[in-house]
Amino acid sequence: MGLLVFGVVVLLGVHLLRVVAPAFRTALITRLGKPTFMVLYGLVSLVGLCLVVVGFGQARAVTGLLYAPPVFLKHIALLLMLPAFICLAAGCLPAGRIAVKTRAPLVLAIKIWALAHLLANGETASVLLFGTFLAWGVIVRISLKRRERAGEEVLPVFRSPRFDVMAIALGLLAYALFVLKLHELLIGVSPIAMS
Repeated sequence: MGLLVFGVVVLLGVHLLRVVAPAFRTALITRLGKPTFMVLYGLVSLVGLCLVVVGFGQARAVTGLLYAPPVFLKHIALLLMLPAFICLAAGCLPAGRIAVKTRAPLVLAIKIWALAHLLANGETASVLLFGTFLAWGVIVRISLKRRERAGEEVLPVFRSPRFDVMAIALGLLAYALFVLKLHELLIGVSPIAMS
């Protein structure tokens, strides 16, 4: 469990730098230069992600159940993942209406993903992982709203409705792949066999 906690602290800590220590982040960018900072940021994020993956695998094997979700919550979780994948795709494309309306589609995708997994999983390791990601998403969204009001954050600018069509198509494709095969292959659990 310690490795999972450390991984979460590293991964989410680096992604909260702009929220909790903006002056420190700015000083680092000034000192290192933007390209070097981004490489370092990416490397620390990758290390944190690897620690989370390994730590979660280890923690799942030794931690117990905090609550046993009823089957209907698992079905709701499965449904919630569809808009999560669409928002994820929308956040990776130039802005369509989805990106403009959600303002931060990647953050929304993570919040939906975390909530869905909290509904479907009651193990201690799962609650820790998905609960902290949900809290991170809420904190980041509040911070984005504050930066928007201060004029520090640039909102997505609508480019074309075709990016919405692409986001929906890519989201549906990724959703189908994950539900039918990739989730079981990568995580070891089939989301459609859990009911």
